[in-house]
Amino acid sequence: MTVTAPAGFEAAGVAAGIKASGAADLALVVNRGPKQAAAAVFTSNRAKANPILWSEQAIVDGTVAAVVLNSGGANCFTGPAGFQVVHRTAEAAGAVLGVSAGDVLVCSTGLIGEQLDGDVLEAGVRLAASGLAADGGADAARAIMTTDTRPKTVVVDGAGWRIGGIAKGAGMLAPGLATMLVVLTTDAELPAEVLDAALRRATRVTFDRLDSDGCMSTNDQVTLLASGASGIHPDHEDFADALTRACADLARQLQDDAEGAGHAIAVEVQGAVSEDEAVEVGRAVARSTLFKTAVFGNDPNWGRVLAAIGTTRAAFDPYEVDVTMNGVRICHAGQPDRPREEVDLTPRDTHVLIELHAGDATATILTNDLTHDYVHENSAYSS
Repeated sequence: MTVTAPAGFEAAGVAAGIKASGAADLALVVNRGPKQAAAAVFTSNRAKANPILWSEQAIVDGTVAAVVLNSGGANCFTGPAGFQVVHRTAEAAGAVLGVSAGDVLVCSTGLIGEQLDGDVLEAGVRLAASGLAADGGADAARAIMTTDTRPKTVVVDGAGWRIGGIAKGAGMLAPGLATMLVVLTTDAELPAEVLDAALRRATRVTFDRLDSDGCMSTNDQVTLLASGASGIHPDHEDFADALTRACADLARQLQDDAEGAGHAIAVEVQGAVSEDEAVEVGRAVARSTLFKTAVFGNDPNWGRVLAAIGTTRAAFDPYEVDVTMNGVRICHAGQPDRPREEVDLTPRDTHVLIELHAGDATATILTNDLTHDYVHENSAYSS
């Protein structure tokens, strides 16, 4: 039941008429309480879509009654008229749900620079509200898809409480506090400040480390809603751990469905001086088009790994680095080790281990290969 697995939540997904295809394109997730605490993190892209500008203000008081999400249009770089559409959408949701528009977050995804029709959005909100159900999470997950090939959902059980979630994202997967559109729900009873701390801790090591194509969206938002319907106040550490597991699960699903990907690649960096430097090294490899195309061709070209990490400011000696691909160490101390022919890169899941021998810190970046299908899809889809 995804976001409706925790008690106190209803959701719906409908075809509002935003997409020319007639597919589902508007989702509504509602927190029925008794509590309505919330937290959210947003893209750090300076170019922010109108829904981000609205939601950044709406979340300030830590209270959210509902989230409206649409696919089929990003409502970004659409001027004052675009912001008015967001306002109308929140007002429509507030009116039909009997809550303040200021307690409604709005999320959009799709083509940048195209105006959304406010009348269509308002009618879609009313249609979704009429279909709200305790098992409507799956419909909501489908309604937020764009180039996704399948919905992304998760449920994590705690001790008498739950976390549920939905996500969308297949391209423009690069970090900036959060990645793509995600809604997480819980029936645990926790205040907004605890939710905020847990969410930032979780996104830092999950969505922030998903770097599919190095392109940061203008619309990224991850929202966490807490209904308190279980009546249980979990240990804050236990809750944060469970939330991190939920976010990690969704991040892996986003990685696996990346546009055109033939390989899901985990770049694990060990032996760094600090975690930040481990992340920097891993991200340099994840964003190397030479490395990504080599993996697409099933070529264990470790030289491209060393060339990429040599561009970073991390402290290490390039001539002490080891590189292992899918369990075969093919570079030792900056020199050839096992024959490349021993590495099998035909499986979809690919693991690259980089040992820097400079410290004790580690980090893993999730990425994917660069394929013909990715180029074709993004040449045919205006974005």
